[in-house]
Amino acid sequence: MVKTKLPQGLPTRQQVLDFIASSDEAAGKREIAKAFGLKGTEKIALKSLLKDMAEEGLIDGNRTAFHRMGGVPRVTVLRVVEIDEGEALAIPDTWQPDDATPPPRLRIVEPKGRARSREAALKAGDRILARTEEAGKGWLAYPMKKIAVREEQLLGVIEIDGAGKGWLAPVDKRVRNSVPVSDLGGAAEGQLVLAEPAGRSPRAGMKVTEVLGDPLAPRAFSLIAIHKHGIPFVFPEKALEEARAAAALPLSEDMREDLRHLPIVAIDPIDARDHDDAIWAQPDGQGGFNAVVAIADVSFYVRPGGTLDREARKRGNSVYFPDRVVPMLPEVLSADVCSLKSGADRAAMACHLTIDAHGRVTGWRFTRAMVRIAEVIAYEEAQRRIDAGEAAPHLAHLWEAWRLLEKARHARDPLELELPERRVVLDAAGKIAEVAVRERLDAHRVVEDFMIAANVAAAKALEAKVAPVVYRIHEPPSREKLIALKDYLATFDRKLALGQVITPSLFNRLLKDVSDEAEKALIMEAVLRSQTQAYYGPQNAGHFGLSLGSYAHFTSPIRRYSDLLVHRALVDAYDLEQPRPKGGEVPPATGLSDRDRSDLGRVSEAISVAERRAMEAERETIDRYVAAWLSARVGEVFDTRVTGVQKFGLFATIVGLGGDGLVPISTLGAERFGYDEKAHRLIGEQSGVEFAMGMMLKLRLAEANPLTGALKFEPVDVAEGVRRIERRGGRADSKPKPKGKFIAGQRGRPGNIRHQGKKR
Repeated sequence: MVKTKLPQGLPTRQQVLDFIASSDEAAGKREIAKAFGLKGTEKIALKSLLKDMAEEGLIDGNRTAFHRMGGVPRVTVLRVVEIDEGEALAIPDTWQPDDATPPPRLRIVEPKGRARSREAALKAGDRILARTEEAGKGWLAYPMKKIAVREEQLLGVIEIDGAGKGWLAPVDKRVRNSVPVSDLGGAAEGQLVLAEPAGRSPRAGMKVTEVLGDPLAPRAFSLIAIHKHGIPFVFPEKALEEARAAAALPLSEDMREDLRHLPIVAIDPIDARDHDDAIWAQPDGQGGFNAVVAIADVSFYVRPGGTLDREARKRGNSVYFPDRVVPMLPEVLSADVCSLKSGADRAAMACHLTIDAHGRVTGWRFTRAMVRIAEVIAYEEAQRRIDAGEAAPHLAHLWEAWRLLEKARHARDPLELELPERRVVLDAAGKIAEVAVRERLDAHRVVEDFMIAANVAAAKALEAKVAPVVYRIHEPPSREKLIALKDYLATFDRKLALGQVITPSLFNRLLKDVSDEAEKALIMEAVLRSQTQAYYGPQNAGHFGLSLGSYAHFTSPIRRYSDLLVHRALVDAYDLEQPRPKGGEVPPATGLSDRDRSDLGRVSEAISVAERRAMEAERETIDRYVAAWLSARVGEVFDTRVTGVQKFGLFATIVGLGGDGLVPISTLGAERFGYDEKAHRLIGEQSGVEFAMGMMLKLRLAEANPLTGALKFEPVDVAEGVRRIERRGGRADSKPKPKGKFIAGQRGRPGNIRHQGKKR
């Protein structure tokens, strides 16, 4: 409540309005009566007064709280419009006052602790049902329910049926049914659009709010992911202005360690858009090495508190698609001034490492430095030079130092899982030239192990100063997942004793003992499913997968906000602040803001959510590209491996390509199949034929949907006209299922087909 002493006795209408507007809490009848010291009959008079004010249109509300009339309803639907420094801001989904009155912005107060699920964190575009209250000059909203996306805004492709009626075929493969469109908004058949409900009733259909164009055009697949996941991709002009001003900041050479004489090299993908890191190593004459891991000094250019910083935090990380990158920072910084380009002087945060003859990092120190990268080398070229014996001494030294780091890595025995990465190569026109699995080279491991060493050093350096740390946390598997894994391994006559300490070494030994490749693939899939998802947080819980007690992300501040926070913490802890330029507007300090220092948990959770958003968007976009690549190969037979088993069918991936698709149980034959949930198997009740995870199968590609990324397979030895089994009665249904026309020219999934002018 307000602290100002209020006049005692029955208030006037204006005093009630002033109290509601200035109150820090929900202003109900009880609060008003207490504030004005009302008792007995005065409370009855207040009730009558509030009723009159409501009838006169001065206030609205219910028995527990009141608002000024024209404010926000006590319970209403809100749309999240912005995530500002980890806090969600929303506006009323429908705003009735005249157009000259902008809708109020409400700060969403999300639950804390266990009540707040990481998966349920809000993002821009989400709609919620919330309880609202007016606090001072602002509004607060307390979420009651998150409204499912499929009930609200949808991204899809317009179809027109034989009767001329419009339908929206969603591009999200989890939304199976097409929905009617009552307002096309100028959209034509085949166009990619954003649509939302035209009214409260489902019968009102959808109305198109934005036409995005040809869904199969180059760059459309990433655009679908950007809109679907609400990824911010346009910088406000204020942020661009700040970025340009930051890029012009002079570097104080006398306040930086000069490392320009060292032949530091950046080893990156051939198509890298930015260069965060570069490395150098030299023998120390005692069997070990002195090394430098130079990282772009983004904290010098992106200062806390400005629009540029808020935009970077909102994004959380850069998002990489085959055809574009949605950067965390404007390109003048991410692709130019901050990027460690060869032959150019660049500001860097240098991590100096001392590596002993056993590969242990025995010492580290951090400085702000000036570097001049000797060369930017692609992984493949660096590997070629090493293999051909053509590497210059500075490159050869990196490999020699890495061999020591590799020893230490083997000693701690981190989790070793083979996780192939798909690579989509586009031609100059933006069309797919190749889809392949990215080759894993020693050059990748060299960079990876140097980065891990620097990340560990950053975490321990901050711990030594009892400074705030944004840890990269990977917790051990939960007991529930371990029990499920134990039950699954028992189907192979393999044991997992839960009474022992669970370590990565345990899983590595388990996989090493499996000689049969098919069985090994099965068990590796099961081990992968048992793992928890990594996240960011200020309370250290170790990194299980890397077998490390302290780990932080330090090496990619151009593309990860977590790393920028770690840099700022190092600036504070080790007195690395730079002098501020004289004259003009003085930029803020480059360390942590007071707000972040006091509550790293809030921003850590926000960037964890942003990371998961980016991972989903990137994976779905790759799926769409792969489906587009395969759409011309429908009918071909592929070698596949079963990656999942459910009671309704199998999931399989194409070996060497990674395209994932469904094998419906109806295509497996005319008999019933029982589902063994613990063993992840389908078993034929008559034949005893089993389908299990990890099995190698020859499957025919039946459908490929580029818009959803969905594939569908069928066994090669099952005719297309196979009888289908009625799941309930067990009768054979010999009637063929009608085939529809998929919008991209292939047969569609249920809900995305047209048959004789009707939507199914």
